[in-house]
Amino acid sequence: MTWKHAPAWTGRDDGPGPENARWHNTITPWKAGDEPGTTLVGFASDEGVRRNQGRIGASSGPAALRAALASLALQQPAPLLDAGDVVVDDQELEAAQDEFAALLCDLLTGGHFTVGLGGGHEITYASYSGVARSLGTDGQWTLGILNLDAHFDLRDEPMATSGTGFAQIADAESAAGRDFRYAAVGISESSNTKILFDRAQTLGVEVLLDAECHLGNIDRVRRFVADFAASVDHLYLTIDLDVLPASVAPGVSAPAGYGVGLETVRDIMLTAARSGKLIHADIAELNPTFDIDQCTARTAARLVSDLILNRG
Repeated sequence: MTWKHAPAWTGRDDGPGPENARWHNTITPWKAGDEPGTTLVGFASDEGVRRNQGRIGASSGPAALRAALASLALQQPAPLLDAGDVVVDDQELEAAQDEFAALLCDLLTGGHFTVGLGGGHEITYASYSGVARSLGTDGQWTLGILNLDAHFDLRDEPMATSGTGFAQIADAESAAGRDFRYAAVGISESSNTKILFDRAQTLGVEVLLDAECHLGNIDRVRRFVADFAASVDHLYLTIDLDVLPASVAPGVSAPAGYGVGLETVRDIMLTAARSGKLIHADIAELNPTFDIDQCTARTAARLVSDLILNRG
């Protein structure tokens, strides 16, 4: 594993001044002691996906996301920083998760709002670990984890994978004497075995199925998200791009045959962002190897940009 400094950002240049602001000419490399802002942190990993027998290639996700973000216009000034990438080499996933958590903790305790760029969904446990460290060990707080995903990722495996993140979090929360607060939105019945549904029920997971998450049911979906956010002290949002239909997000490790529409995913995300509870978010499973005309990367970039600019 290694930590790499932020890469140089380039993109379309329409001239100087805030009226021509785009991501690439606004974002700056993060350095210790910077004034708080919104800070990106990449987790360049597909080791968890490989262990989970998925399609590898997500380690290139952070670079593809930055490239798609670069030329997006900014209608209002925003303090944007880039803290680079934690890169997973060979099979050192657990050590890389710990390194990512340490960097994230430093940023959060420094007052930054952080956005993780995956990489496989093994970013989840790394993100949770960093958030939990930043909140402290006294246990006098509740952390809600809102996952937009076709999968529960509650697998019981001998080592960490992209499918074990929330099981690991459940164990960690139990060990710390805290309640496991997990809401999974977009879950596919055809992508999760009965044992996973049973495990989710045993752990008290709050669930909305993909078939329930549509614009005709959007008021109920919004209430589900808003009520969950209101019930916790802090919120961590994670978006696995395979929650979207394969026609919208082909460049993922496990494409969805049904999925949740982009308008609904965006609405869920913005409901969480405006809750006043959101302290960290990440986006996972962008796999450029299987993307088509940067469709998935562009979709992910728009979600990231809208999340940051609409956070309450």
